[in-house]
Amino acid sequence: MLDPATIEAIADELLEAARTRTPVPLLTARYPGMTVEDSYAVQRLWRQRHEDAGRELVGRKIGLTSRAMQQATGITEPDYGAIFDDMVLETGCSVAWDRYTHPRVEVELAFVLKQDLAGPGCTLFDVLNATDYVVPALEILDSRIEMEGRTIVDTIADNAAMGAMVVGGNPVRPDAVDLRWVSAILYRNQTVEETGVAAGVLDHPAAGVYWLANKIAAHGDGMKAGDIILAGSFTRPLWVSRGDTIHADYGPLGAITCRFE
Repeated sequence: MLDPATIEAIADELLEAARTRTPVPLLTARYPGMTVEDSYAVQRLWRQRHEDAGRELVGRKIGLTSRAMQQATGITEPDYGAIFDDMVLETGCSVAWDRYTHPRVEVELAFVLKQDLAGPGCTLFDVLNATDYVVPALEILDSRIEMEGRTIVDTIADNAAMGAMVVGGNPVRPDAVDLRWVSAILYRNQTVEETGVAAGVLDHPAAGVYWLANKIAAHGDGMKAGDIILAGSFTRPLWVSRGDTIHADYGPLGAITCRFE
């Protein structure tokens, strides 16, 4: 386990990396003994720094939920990060490409809670009962740590690579559709790049949400009414460049469009 001074130094280093848009070297290369718990300690302090500066926590993101991504990274469970108010964008927006480092996009569903949700012992049914509505969302991944050779330890400390999210389409009640069968087609500049079905997220997109509730309960934390929870991607990350237009078609649930300027 890393000592508190090292945890603080890493959190401050990541704050500066975000400000300058200059990724820092791999944490795991510099701190070989760094653990997942160390990474979450860094993330919690990083989050507190932002909240102290006036940013409002409005939800959480869940990452590494698909079987393919878990196999690719060699991990056995998802990870999570914080969503602040200024990270939530609306469909039709122009996204400042140079605000992010190595931006990529993923296709997801977001759960908006109508009541508090906490573990331990939280179940899929608890999530569905606590959800006001589910809405299509794109996640914009960002990287404050260099990409080559990243591990789960690096990613968690980097707020699970959360950059921003774009919401749009048609909100639906959680019992109005079979959420496992929600599908999407992801276009970049009129070309289909990815397709996916929400069951790719742990067999049900709500599964990651109850996993999160139980995971953060160990730190005395929980989710609040009004929080927005990005449930995890059911496509691979898609690299984007300046000038790209991204369009995600969710069929009956509508569509999301944004352009990177």
